[in-house]
Amino acid sequence: MKKMTVLIAALFSLAVPAASFAADHSGHNGSAHDMGHGGHQGDVAHEEVVDGVKAIFKVMSMKEHMKAMNMEMPKGMKETHHIAVEFKDAKTGKALTEGEVKVKVQNPDKSDQTKDLMGMQGHFGADLDLSKKGKYGVMCKFKLKDSKTRSAKFWYTVK
Repeated sequence: MKKMTVLIAALFSLAVPAASFAADHSGHNGSAHDMGHGGHQGDVAHEEVVDGVKAIFKVMSMKEHMKAMNMEMPKGMKETHHIAVEFKDAKTGKALTEGEVKVKVQNPDKSDQTKDLMGMQGHFGADLDLSKKGKYGVMCKFKLKDSKTRSAKFWYTVK
C-alpha cells in the first residue's frame, strides 16, 4: 500500500468554529453497509458530492473493523475507530482509488488529530482515537488523480 501524504495549508483553515459545519450526523441507524472489500462494515457517516466526486465516509469501531478482516485486536492499541472514505465519479459511479487524502478531526474537548489516509482495497482509511463521547468535527482534504484539491466536512457523534 502506498502511504498518501499531502501537506496543505488550507487544511488548517478548515479548523473554523463549530457553527460552520454543514451538517449534524448524530443520528445513526446502526445498519451495516458492505464496502465491497472483505465485508468491512460501518455506518455511512456522511455522503457529499464535491466538484463531480461523490465522497462516502464510513466510521466503524476498531473491533468491528478487525473482525471484518478476520484479525485480532492488537494489544495496547489506542485507536478506537476506523474511518474509510470511498470516492466515485458522480456521473459514472466509477471508483476513484488514486490520490492523496488527509483528515483532521476536532475532538469534543477541542483538541485535534490529523491523519494521512492510506489507499486500501477500493477506499482510503485510517485509524483514529474517538474514545470520548460527544461530537467530532471531521474535515477531509483530498487530491485525486485529476490533481484538483477538494474538501468535505461533517460532524460525527460518539454516544
